[in-house]
Amino acid sequence: MTGIQIPKNVYDIIIVGGGPGGLTAGLYASRADMKTLLLEGNAQASQITMTDMIENYPGVPAIGGFELNDTFKKQAVSFGLEVRPDQVSGIGRAELGDAAGWEVVTDGGAFRALSVIVSTGAAWSRLGVPREAEMVGRGVSYCATCDAPFYRDRAVAVVGGGDTAVQEAVYLTKFASKVTLIHRRDRLRATAVLQQRAFANEKIAFAWDSVVEEILGADGVTGVRIRNVKSPDQREDIPVDGIFIFVGLVPNTALVRGVVNLDKDGYIITDSAMRTSAEGIFACGDCIAKPLRQVVTACGDGATAAHSAALYVDDVKGEAY
Repeated sequence: MTGIQIPKNVYDIIIVGGGPGGLTAGLYASRADMKTLLLEGNAQASQITMTDMIENYPGVPAIGGFELNDTFKKQAVSFGLEVRPDQVSGIGRAELGDAAGWEVVTDGGAFRALSVIVSTGAAWSRLGVPREAEMVGRGVSYCATCDAPFYRDRAVAVVGGGDTAVQEAVYLTKFASKVTLIHRRDRLRATAVLQQRAFANEKIAFAWDSVVEEILGADGVTGVRIRNVKSPDQREDIPVDGIFIFVGLVPNTALVRGVVNLDKDGYIITDSAMRTSAEGIFACGDCIAKPLRQVVTACGDGATAAHSAALYVDDVKGEAY
């Protein structure tokens, strides 16, 4: 008993982000009897909630992204996880009585904890072409699940060649009369089963070796101008009423820039225990540097981060009491 005290309103762990990684961390932390707060922020617009169907989560043949994430949340809350909708604006060091910790500033107030788990995910990359930004909501979309019903019996384009682009292109055929998949290479990068579905779908056409040069339209999207990367002088205007863009991710890590080390692409660098370069801060999910970003890997990261954070908190409390 050292006599060192920690204020009672201090959490053991604060989790930033309400996707699969954050909620799994919340489940494991709460079950470990850690006083844990999860700050959802923009959880309703996370990658999983914008995914129409998830077929590769073990033990669950097929389930909607929003439904699966909601299941994660309900399970975590049942073990005592406290969840708030607050949007986090800053993380900084704080003295918590006689212990060192962190303060997390939100639009609903400031909260303090001995440790923090960052699970802020990633957002879709933009093409950066003329009229993309001003046409968002007027024909430009990054979420087929959100906007596909607006394009019933209309022609649309999808940009990208990975799993998400191909899966969303197939989903769009439930509504659109035609889907043109635009890809900068001559073959898709998506998994074999998704490719097979796309090639077998009569509503999907392919624009190979092509990039979007310009989005056409004034008050709304009327088409896209594409350029052939192998024949740069070859351009084509494709009439469409909407364009769905899936060309990669940008990590949501501006919040911790200067607090923890990031790689050249802005992802948080962690070790195998999900520890960051800052003592007491851990990270998990799509915001960390890793080779595969899937729901199942985010959950694994979250479990590891919570375990490591709980051990860290126990060490701090062991010194404090």
